[in-house]
Amino acid sequence: MSFWWICPALVTLCTLFNTQALRIYPPNEVTLLDSMSALGDLGWVAYPLEGWEEISVMDERNTPMRTYQVCNVLEVNQNNWLRTSFIPRGGAQRIYIEIKFTLRDCNSLPGLSGTCKETFNMYYYESNNTNLWFIKENYYHKIDTIAADESFTQVDVGDRVMKLNTEVRDISNLSKKGFYLAFQDVGACIALVSVRVFYKKCSMTIRNLAQFPDTVTGGDSALVEVKGSCVNNSVEFEIPKMYCSADGGWLVPIGRCACKPGYEEKKDSCHSCRPGYYKALLTDTYCAKCPPHSFSIQNSSAECTCEKGFHRAESDPKSMPCTKPPSAPDNPITTVNETSVIMDWSPPKDRGGRSDIMYNIHCRRCQSETQKCSACGSGIHYIPRQFGLSQPRVLVTDLLPYTNYTFDIEALNGVSDLSTYPKQFISVNVTTSQVVNVILKERRSKDSVTLAFQGPEKSNDIVVEYEVIYYEKNQKEQNYTVLKTRSNFMTVEGLKPGTTYVFRVRAHTVGGQGIYGGEIELETSTEDIIAIVDPNQITILAISVAGGIVLLIFLVTCFFVSGRHCGYIKAKQDPDEDKMHFQHGRVKLPGSRTYIHPHTYEDPNQAVRDFAKEIDASSIRIERVIGAGEFGEVCSGRLKLPSKREIYVAIKSLKAGYTEKQRRDFLGEASIMGQFDHPNIIRLEGVVTKCKPVMIITEFMENGSLDSFLKKHDGQFTVIQLLGMLRGIASGMKYLSDMNYVHRDLAARNILVNSNLVCKVSDFGLSRVLEDDPEAAYTTRGGKIPIRWTAPEAIAYRKFTSASDVWSYGIVMWEINSYGERPYWEMSNQDVIKAIDEGYRLPPPMDCPVVLHQLMLDCWQKCRSDRPKFGQIVNILDKFIRAPSSLIELANSSEWQDPSIPDSYPVTTLEQWLEALKMSHYLEHFTMAGYVTLDSVMYLNSSELGRIGITITGHQKKILSSVQNVQALGTQLQI
Repeated sequence: MSFWWICPALVTLCTLFNTQALRIYPPNEVTLLDSMSALGDLGWVAYPLEGWEEISVMDERNTPMRTYQVCNVLEVNQNNWLRTSFIPRGGAQRIYIEIKFTLRDCNSLPGLSGTCKETFNMYYYESNNTNLWFIKENYYHKIDTIAADESFTQVDVGDRVMKLNTEVRDISNLSKKGFYLAFQDVGACIALVSVRVFYKKCSMTIRNLAQFPDTVTGGDSALVEVKGSCVNNSVEFEIPKMYCSADGGWLVPIGRCACKPGYEEKKDSCHSCRPGYYKALLTDTYCAKCPPHSFSIQNSSAECTCEKGFHRAESDPKSMPCTKPPSAPDNPITTVNETSVIMDWSPPKDRGGRSDIMYNIHCRRCQSETQKCSACGSGIHYIPRQFGLSQPRVLVTDLLPYTNYTFDIEALNGVSDLSTYPKQFISVNVTTSQVVNVILKERRSKDSVTLAFQGPEKSNDIVVEYEVIYYEKNQKEQNYTVLKTRSNFMTVEGLKPGTTYVFRVRAHTVGGQGIYGGEIELETSTEDIIAIVDPNQITILAISVAGGIVLLIFLVTCFFVSGRHCGYIKAKQDPDEDKMHFQHGRVKLPGSRTYIHPHTYEDPNQAVRDFAKEIDASSIRIERVIGAGEFGEVCSGRLKLPSKREIYVAIKSLKAGYTEKQRRDFLGEASIMGQFDHPNIIRLEGVVTKCKPVMIITEFMENGSLDSFLKKHDGQFTVIQLLGMLRGIASGMKYLSDMNYVHRDLAARNILVNSNLVCKVSDFGLSRVLEDDPEAAYTTRGGKIPIRWTAPEAIAYRKFTSASDVWSYGIVMWEINSYGERPYWEMSNQDVIKAIDEGYRLPPPMDCPVVLHQLMLDCWQKCRSDRPKFGQIVNILDKFIRAPSSLIELANSSEWQDPSIPDSYPVTTLEQWLEALKMSHYLEHFTMAGYVTLDSVMYLNSSELGRIGITITGHQKKILSSVQNVQALGTQLQI
């Protein structure tokens, strides 16, 4: 029996709460039972019947609510049970029970302290039976004894401040279909406002493009491992897994999915790439714009198709631009040495967008008479190899003597085999030297031998000189001698009587050094005799002394005639001329021939007639003006002499209204040039003096002056190619030095370059106009001097020698390695003189090998006797060419500083920076590409410079060098 007079407010207590708010539950909780949501009777079973009582009340929104109450506190030994209906567990192993209740404070009920309780018990029974009517008490498993945090009194009810208690308990490791809950009252005054039974889950989510489904939490706080499934258009990159925790939260994501090629990730899903974009790899997150020279026209493209003429190699990543085969190699330089040839060339101007350039060499042997060519075969050797060369240089050996070869130098890259277009190559024609091995005549005495020999029979090349090597038989390694002459006669003196000597001869032509002929053994006699040697068989014939004298006179006569024909004029032939003795590897330099100064002639016109060939003006066809000289115009044209092929020539003409002195000075240059015959000296073809205008005809040099040529091709040559230029100039200057000719104005502007990059010394005028710039020359009592190129003793004392030419050669070396920069930059002449006197020397140009700068410094020794001779310079450069590894170490130009120039000056704008680098013409390139401030250029690289249109390698290096210096120093841009 219930005593509601004890707690009359129980039936209306639910009006104190906002029950609507209580019905909003977390999304990761799945409710199995909620007594507050029941629309009718709950239908729970109470035992005994007078115990728990179901009461229907209205909440503040007039919604009916079902609650259970019990308050049998007047009677002792209460045991009132309330059991719920069957609750399916929904696959959950762990169930949570949330109860909301009120409980009366026993102290507020006087006289009931022995029977009144303030707790009740909660039980559960697990079963597969969904319709049990009665369950024995001992079947239940106790969950917990529930006590109120706060109880109420009669006063509380009156004041309507009664508190609602909420308790949550859980049961784990459920395994059957469901369970029942039971509440046991043992003598308390209770109102069970609501019972909610629920379990927790990890809600469906997407992580790393993997979808994880709703997952019920495990029992006993165990983590549940869940494998995710990849979203549409994605695949497993690494098995995606996560763990569902007991409180319904996802933990520890492992692995991931990735969008398929052609799709990109956007908001936990994969979307197709639109046309013009692609995605090639799973590891790529987003679609990228098609690389240069490729396109895509469909959605979901995994790669872009190359444009016509462009290709992508199999090993190329899909992100790489489509590329094409390279153009032909450029600027070939050949150095022929007997039956071998060194070929150097520049990389292709158009690399096709790739860096994997290789070279193949194809060889053809051609017959000069029929011009028929055939493959060279396997007899020749290539060092390092014939195919797949990574460097633009090769040495070809074991060629046949005096044979025409054509070498096709082919450039390839990684897509050359994919192209249907012909491969690009440049052809180089090479003629090897002829063997000189026939001694025609000899004259022997006790201590001398006179030899006569002929040059290569089939060669059209000009013989520069003959070289004879001889030594005592069986003594070659200990002591041998080399003789040089431009005549085909030679007298070898100072020999031992009755001694056998071995002689060999070779010719040095414009095409290079020839091969030594076969050995011929000759024995000096104890008496003067004459022997005649047949080309096929050597026969010694004793002749009378009178006959010997006649033959000797004949030989000597021929000797002098031959010498005059070669351009030498001497009253007496020096028997020791051009003789070099090699003793234990040490060299004794030969004597030198002397050129004849035109001013030594009483009649200067006679010098012209002696040294220059008169040409009929009708043989010359002038085509175009290419420049202006001191005395008139300089033109290019063609020269066609009888019985000779037509050739290109340069034509200097004497302007009208000249004085006799101007005519004499004009032709004086021809009188000097006519005495020189060397492949690195500009060749005089002849003069026109018998009609007007007076003209000087020289060979035509297609690439013009060296300084302009270098500036035009800044940074485009290899170190070996630059060495080839330096070697040619040094060889020409050695020849002039041996002739006792002092140039006085050796500079890059006075070096001419032909189509094969052969450099030739020019400008032999007696009167010089140095430059339009008045600062270029320094006027002294003796005339004008090119200060920046001139040795200190020549400036101070006008002491011009071969040693002062060596100083000038060092400046030319600096010009070549700096690609035509102005020596000493903007320093005045007086500052240059002062700086040199104080010991300052030009710093190494950018990327200049250490050994080359050291050679420059040797040329700039203050004491002229300490400077190397031109012959030594040639030998040094030959060693560098034969051993390129010596050129690897580069000089550090930052170690040098001109004391007369401020350390640096800051620039604040992009325009000032480019102007300081002398590259103002690139301002538009930078601004069009979005580089408008100095900060924006701090992270430039060579590929970016190429993209904005700066393709010249030297210009790229200069710009990047300025930027890299700033990055290293961490300061603002300074020049």
